[in-house]
Amino acid sequence: MEKGNFVDYVKIYLASGNGGRGSTHMRREKYDAFGGPDGGDGGRGGHIILRGNRNYWTLLHLKFRKHIKAEHGGDGSGNQKSGKDGKDVILDVPLGTVAKDFETGLVEQEILEHGDEIIFVRGGMGGRGNVHFKSSTNRTPKYAQPGQEGKEDWKILELKVLADVGLVGFPNAGKSTLLASISAAKPKIAAYAFTTLTPNLGIVSYRDDKSFVMADIPGIIENAHLGKGLGHRFLRHIERNSVLLFMIPADSDNIEKEYEILLNECKQFNPELMQKDRILAISKSDLIDEELKELISEEIPKDLPVIFISSVVGSGIPQLKDLIWEVLNRPIE
Repeated sequence: MEKGNFVDYVKIYLASGNGGRGSTHMRREKYDAFGGPDGGDGGRGGHIILRGNRNYWTLLHLKFRKHIKAEHGGDGSGNQKSGKDGKDVILDVPLGTVAKDFETGLVEQEILEHGDEIIFVRGGMGGRGNVHFKSSTNRTPKYAQPGQEGKEDWKILELKVLADVGLVGFPNAGKSTLLASISAAKPKIAAYAFTTLTPNLGIVSYRDDKSFVMADIPGIIENAHLGKGLGHRFLRHIERNSVLLFMIPADSDNIEKEYEILLNECKQFNPELMQKDRILAISKSDLIDEELKELISEEIPKDLPVIFISSVVGSGIPQLKDLIWEVLNRPIE
């Protein structure tokens, strides 16, 4: 996907429709000049509805729709005819979209399944016609309810990428190279930091026509959880991943320290990320010999699976895919 075409955040003004007025009509017939009330109800105001659509990967189609309003409900009329309901507005959004209130930042809705429809901003109810207010003491009520007003407010839509595996690492750790080597994705790759500025998704083929989805998340830097380097926008994309694949180059000065920094950034951003399965891949391992691999193995954490890989020469890649598949399908305890 072209840079600039991936939009994962939009601020949007949404207004549902007002409900229609109830009617105060009195029945007038040829042989009954003083008939009773027959005013119909007002129609419901249109809703703003969010609908999950697996064919969307970005919020780009909503970027320039800053104001969206649903239709008002129609007024009731005589002969107990109800007004027409206002037309709903359906907004298709990618799976993984989170809807928030702009003022409070509170999450109000989440879209996770294709075809899910959630009323995000509810339209006003139509007012009841005067026929509902007839009684033994008031045979000809001349009043009816006005329709309820719709709701309007600024909202935030954020996309959190849905993937089986999320690549976590500092800039230039080889994440994009790995994704390009094991999937059909074509992320931008260069020998400098911050090449990747938006998430890239790739479908990784496995044995017997199986597959899993891998997400290349833009590089994280220290204090990303504080928003440094657009940290919040990057880190939220790993919240939806089942497995976190940490990647650290073999030529790093201190692999254990880099891993601890990355892990801390995830923990500070959202402590629940610590509950996810983790794998550590030492990338660019074609740059080191077996003796150095043994020395590195003694220094790295012992509480998670570790594998040496090289996306350039393909070493360790089949074993990495086996390990990922094993972790993804591990029985839930």
